[in-house]
Amino acid sequence: MSELASFHDVRFPHAISFGATGGPERRNEIVSLTSGREKRNARFSQSRHHYDAGTGIRSLEDLHDVLVFFEARRGSLHAFRFRDPFDMKSCRPEAAPTPADQLLGYGDGIATHFKLVKCYGAGDDAYLRLISKPVISSLRVAVDNAELTAKSFSFDEALGEVVLAKAPIKGAALTAGFEFDVPVRFDNERLSLSLTAFKAGQIPSIPLVEVQL
Repeated sequence: MSELASFHDVRFPHAISFGATGGPERRNEIVSLTSGREKRNARFSQSRHHYDAGTGIRSLEDLHDVLVFFEARRGSLHAFRFRDPFDMKSCRPEAAPTPADQLLGYGDGIATHFKLVKCYGAGDDAYLRLISKPVISSLRVAVDNAELTAKSFSFDEALGEVVLAKAPIKGAALTAGFEFDVPVRFDNERLSLSLTAFKAGQIPSIPLVEVQL
């Protein structure tokens, strides 16, 4: 079941998001033993991202845009898309996505659904982040390095999966490249905006937190 009752498929003001600060959060339990060693346990299987969009505010027009967006989302009630200024592509930030960027899995001749993921690290240490809100127009898919046409696949937003029209043969590598947004909500119930403070150079705090859909 979704963490929130609804998701608005709109993006937080783009220009403001590129001045935002934030990043991933991990929750780990660490217990110190009498021997001096530690026992560590991960509470989250997936990281959770937090942002402060206040650092992206540059003008009174930006303040107004955030105010309108906040009211339209009913505060923290509805989630929405946010463009992470640090991590928004299947590749490095300065590169363009290619259909070979991320390995989604291998064909078995039957399966047509594959989770859309981004891999961080390599080998046993690799972390697979589930991507639920790709930019559909940017999504490129390939089977054994042969790029598929747009009619050969689709994306199931409810499941977060790439759906192929035809199952790849056994052992065929399915890869994808894409841009993506992060589903977030406002992490407070009110905006505290002040024209006097803004003219004095004080930055408002506009916290956002990632949600699982």
